Amino acid sequence: MDNLLYKLGKIPGALMILPLFLGALINTFAPAILNIGSFTTALFKNGVPVLIGLFFMCIGAQIQLRAALPAVEKGLVLLLGKYFMAVAAGLGVAFLMPDGMLWGLLPLAIIAAMSNSNGSLYVALTGQFGNKTDRGAISVLSLNDGPFLTMVALGTAGLADLPLVALFAAIFPIILGFILGNSSRLVREFLAPGEKLIIPFAAFAIGAGINFSVLLTSGMIGIVLGLMTVLLSGGGAMLFLYGWYALRKRPRPARNVLAGACESAVAGNAIATPAAIAMVDPRFAGIHDAATAQIATAVVVTAFLSPFVVAYINRWQRRRGISPEQEEHYLQSRHPSGG
Repeated sequence: MDNLLYKLGKIPGALMILPLFLGALINTFAPAILNIGSFTTALFKNGVPVLIGLFFMCIGAQIQLRAALPAVEKGLVLLLGKYFMAVAAGLGVAFLMPDGMLWGLLPLAIIAAMSNSNGSLYVALTGQFGNKTDRGAISVLSLNDGPFLTMVALGTAGLADLPLVALFAAIFPIILGFILGNSSRLVREFLAPGEKLIIPFAAFAIGAGINFSVLLTSGMIGIVLGLMTVLLSGGGAMLFLYGWYALRKRPRPARNVLAGACESAVAGNAIATPAAIAMVDPRFAGIHDAATAQIATAVVVTAFLSPFVVAYINRWQRRRGISPEQEEHYLQSRHPSGG
């Protein structure tokens, strides 16, 4: 059993995707199993609101804003770049395409996937290819976890009816976790395991509300969403970062955009966003399962492609005399204390 779990764990986003598929499979072919009542139904069928709320609180507790100024600066530029591209693509599809979809690809899925980022993969890739500021930017990039940015985009564009009280209620667990996590190291460490522990249970409960046929039909278009995320979201982050360097008149060898490429993957927790939004605005109840399937596929596609993209950008930069080491040397010459 351990060997099987170890092999399954190598699948990108396995903690979120496999329980999601299992839940949908059972809901489609043996739904009575999940409707026997008591704690079984409460946890595996109706537990989505509680599990997602607890999951977001654990995420919020891990968001730290104690980073040196260059890392915070880089994180903010990357965050804005990704969010701008996500909103532009999502709203472009919503308002310019027939039926408000692109080959069945939903604006909800586009914004939720492209504005989110795979923090674990980002840390791993910047650890291998990047420098200190690349790695430190994760403290700011963590702000795009959860449904808040997607809610803001949909609400502002008039695509979702999100009253302020409902919006606040949806993001309050993240805010509470953020306050507690930054107030106490012990609380942050206590809630840290929940970030992974809750994922498979929440994913299963989300899947238990989805018909398996939806995963097969809607999920395939998620390949397009994955490619869009790598090209537009990752590309947008790199362009914003390079533009910021040019605006600051930074020397060309120090214009390292590798962190933008590392932001080209979708996090598994983005799969929970459509369900969270459907709880706030019931109008999304009819499409949240399709959006979930599309995001789930995009998680796998981007997790596979992103490392190759980062390796390519690393070689491309170095051939032009640009590197993370050059950037770090430049920053150290300006801020000898390392700030």
